[in-house]
Formats: sequence, C-alpha cells, structure tokens
Amino acid sequence: MHGRLKVKTSEEQAEAKRLEREQKLKLYQSATRTVFQKRQAGELDESVLELTSQILGANPDFATLWNCRREVLQQLEAQKSPEELAALVKTELGFLESCLRVNPKSYGTWHHRCWLLGRLPEPNWARELELCARFLEVDERNFHCWDYRRFVAAQAAVPPAEELAFTDSLITRNFSNYSSWHYRSCLLPQLHPQPDSGPQGRLPEDVLLKELELVQNAFFTDPNDQSAWFYHRWLLGRADPQDALRCLHVSRDEACLTVSLSRPVLVGSGTETLLLTVDKSPLAVEWRTPDGRTRPSHVWLCDLPAASLNDQLPQHTFRVIWTAGDAQKECVLLKGDTASISTPCGSTYHPCPALTLVPFYHPFLFSGRQEGWCRDSATDEQLFRCELSVEKSTVLQSELESCKELQELEPENKWCLLTIILLMRALDPLLYEKETLQYFQTLKAVDPMRAAYLDDLRSKFLLENSVLKMEYAEVRVLHLGHKDLTVLCHLEQLLLVTHLDLSHNRLRALPPALAALRCLEVLQANDNAIESLDGVTSLPRLQELSLCNNRLWQPTLLQPLASCPRLALLHLQGNPLCQAVGTSEHLAELLPSVNSILT
Repeated sequence: MHGRLKVKTSEEQAEAKRLEREQKLKLYQSATRTVFQKRQAGELDESVLELTSQILGANPDFATLWNCRREVLQQLEAQKSPEELAALVKTELGFLESCLRVNPKSYGTWHHRCWLLGRLPEPNWARELELCARFLEVDERNFHCWDYRRFVAAQAAVPPAEELAFTDSLITRNFSNYSSWHYRSCLLPQLHPQPDSGPQGRLPEDVLLKELELVQNAFFTDPNDQSAWFYHRWLLGRADPQDALRCLHVSRDEACLTVSLSRPVLVGSGTETLLLTVDKSPLAVEWRTPDGRTRPSHVWLCDLPAASLNDQLPQHTFRVIWTAGDAQKECVLLKGDTASISTPCGSTYHPCPALTLVPFYHPFLFSGRQEGWCRDSATDEQLFRCELSVEKSTVLQSELESCKELQELEPENKWCLLTIILLMRALDPLLYEKETLQYFQTLKAVDPMRAAYLDDLRSKFLLENSVLKMEYAEVRVLHLGHKDLTVLCHLEQLLLVTHLDLSHNRLRALPPALAALRCLEVLQANDNAIESLDGVTSLPRLQELSLCNNRLWQPTLLQPLASCPRLALLHLQGNPLCQAVGTSEHLAELLPSVNSILT
C-alpha cells in the first residue's frame, strides 16, 4: 500500500468542492460588506477599486459595484496628476477587457467602458473598433458588443460606408447574423437619403435591387434562419401613412359630432388638438372617446349645442382641424367653399400660412336631415397597404415569384410562406384573397405552435378586405359571417355602418373598440364563443342585438347593454344562461328599457 496515491471517493470530492464554494462565498460577502461600509463612510479611495476588482472579476454583472468604481474614479480625477491618471485609465481598460472575457455580454461592463472613454480627452477609438471586431469574431450575435460598436462609430465619426463594409464581411462569413442585418438597415438610409421617405427611410431602386439579391442569397442558402427574412421585410417596407381625418359624422338626434382619425391620438395632451368650427365660428367643446376612457383613440366625439343644429337654417357647415405637434396635414371632402382648389386625387386643398397644410372636413347638415357625414376617399386604396411598399410593383412581383420558387424547394418553410402572404397583400389584397387563404392553411399546418397568431392575422386581413369592398360599394351594411374570424380590428373604419353581421365565427368577446360604431342599429353575433359583452357599451342607435348560441353563462354579463338607450330587441337563445331558473326576471331587472328579450 505504501507509495500509492489515495484516490478520493466521489463523496469526498463533492465535500471538498462544497467547502471551496463556501470559502469563496465568505470572501465574496466579506469584500462586498467592506465596499459598502467604505462607500457609506465616504472613503472612496483606491482600496475600493481593489476590492471591487476582486468581486467584479468573478461576477461582472454586479451593477452597484460599477457605480462605486465610477464614484472612486471621479474623485481620483481631481487628485491624480495627468500621468498618474493616464496609467489608472490604462489599468481600468485592461481590467474591463478581463471582465468581458469572463462574460462578453455583461451590460454593466460595456456601459462602464462607454462612460470611461466618454471622459477621456483623446480616446483611442481605432483600438476600440478592433476590440469590438475581436469580440464579434467570437460571437457575432453579441448585441451588447454591437451597441458598443455603434457608440464608438458615432463618437469616432466613422463613415457609414466603412461600417457597411464591416457588416458585409460578417454577413458573407455567416448569413445568420441578425445584428449585422439590422445595422445595415440603419446605415443604408444614411448613405442614400431620400426626400419625403418618412422616418423609416426608403432606398433608391438600384440599391434596393442589390440588397434584395444579397438577402435572397441568404435565405436560399439557409431558408430556416429568420435573420434574412426580417431584413427582407424591412427592405420592402415603408413608413406609416400620413395623418388624415378619415371620417366625420354629425347627428341631430344625438346632438353629437364624431371624427375618425388615421391613428390613435390623445386629444388635449398638449401635442394633439381638435378644433371645431360651426358655420365658420369656433365652438368650444369637450372631446371624449366613445367608451369614455381617457386614452389614445382613433375615434373622438363631442356634444353639440342646440344652436348649431337649428333646423330653421338651410344648412350648417362643420369644420374640424386636427393639429399634431407642429404638423398639420390636409384631407378634405370635395364639397367645400368656393375658395377650394380641386385636385386629381379627390381631395381639396386650402392654402395655409403654416409650414404644412391644415386638415379639415366640410360636412353639411341640411334642413330636414337628421345626420350628415363625409369621408376621405382619396386614401381608401392605400388604407391597409402600408406593411409592404406598393410603389415598385415590378420589384414586388419579382420577389413574389422568387419566394414561390423557394417554396417549391422548401414547401414547409414558414418564413417563406409568411413572406408570400405579405407580398400578395402588398400587390393586391383583393385579387390575391383566395390564394392568400390557401397559403394561410398551409402555414398553419407547417407551424401549428403559432396557429392562434395566424388565425388572428388571417382575421385581420379578411376584415380589411371586407372594409375595402364596403368602401368601394359605398354601403353601410357589412356582412362578416362565416369567415372563421377570431378577432375584430379596424373597427374605427366602421363609423358609418348601420348593420353588422358577425355570425358563425370564432369570436370570444366583443372588444371595447366596438363603441366606435356610432351609427350601428342592428348587430348579429350568433354562433360564436362570446363570453363577454364589455365592448357593447354606449351605442346610441343600437336597436336589435342577436347573440344566439354563444357562451353567456349568467345574466350579469349583459349589464353593459343597459348603456344602449335604444336597444329594444335582444336574442339570447342557445346560451347557458337561458337554462337557469329566473333568468327572464333577472334580465328584466337589468335591462328594463328593452322591450323584448328572447331566451
């Protein structure tokens, strides 16, 4: 037995490791306590740097200790000579590199390096770019390092062309590099600025085609990597449409004026205002949302005084001006005063001394009529087509053909299928409607984990198409039955709708945005899975509501209907609540103004 090494058992090894961890933890806790004590006592000297180095060297994500180091360094700046301070900074930069080797994605370390270099009179930015390149060679998806590189490039005024070449080198080496693709989307608009391109920035066609060729090489090489597909979507995208007043409605019965806007706004927030004039005279009114909540909304309304609705006058002219910050966009009905200038797009423009034009509508309420309205028909065709660009249809068509070729090679590639759907919607949503639905079916089979998302997206597209068809036909009745809808969206576009059929879908609730349907008289939502009626509130004209064969379990769920003053007929057959004893009496108490409740 003599001369042989004793082999430790596994239990002995585990116990030794446990004791070693305990010892390290004690030292870690002791050093941390000492740092906090010295900080509280105001003893911010070099010993604090030494103590925090011991801790941060093992755990660079201790944010409070980085704050301590910055406090110490700020004090030492006033105490050290320039030579001593330069040596201290050099040591600190070396220490930061060692921390990054421990954890290259340490937010606190990268942030501290930004802070330190920002205080130097002449930082060596070239060295920092080399540092970034080294770390990105190890992990090209290190977005903390990418953020730091963008900071360094901005501080060093590196030309965008050089940074674009850097992304070229990384993408060529590995297409699966989301950060490089994203950086390109920031650099290209700087290299090729386009007038009136919006905040998102657009590219000249030759540059766009070159980028499309690059990204096609990427997703033909690795179709399952999402990085290139996201960049492809950005290339074909565009900025949001301009602000516009979509619709304005005046009701004599409700003594109310309602406006529908192109985006949700918070009126009265200081940056968003609505000004109403009646017969060219400003009128002070209180603006509110249809559901009474103070929050951004597409639809705003106000009460009108009786004088503004006097039926003895031949007509009343209402004008609404929407100001959003410093910008004022124009979107006007063809009817207007004699100073209007008619334009080919169907809008009317009035000169304004401001930098931009003032948006306004001129709805007329004639004597003997109970309501008047006007709509902006100039932007109907582009209403829902801002996800992808429609400006270069030949490019889009070419992209669609390429994606279909790839789909034949990769029939189960979800990114390719989704891109085909988006391209078809950008080209012509109505023409490709049937084909789009077929692709949705295939995509759901390929990607069942996202079936709910795809159902909602499909519902959104179908509702958009239905709204477009309704706008083209200029009708106020909308049939959305038997479409397998799971959500309702764009309800602000239905301000003028009087009859809405939502039957035979998969809706679980009627959303609060339904309150925007100020003209709705008949709502059919039979054969769904509706469990809540919170959205059916304050509909001033609703007379008939049909909710047969849904999932309404108790009468109290119908309480929101009490806020609909004209509701007279309610169909509830086939709901679980109809089987409960005393339901009819309970409903009669909840909804005393409803003449007929059928259970």
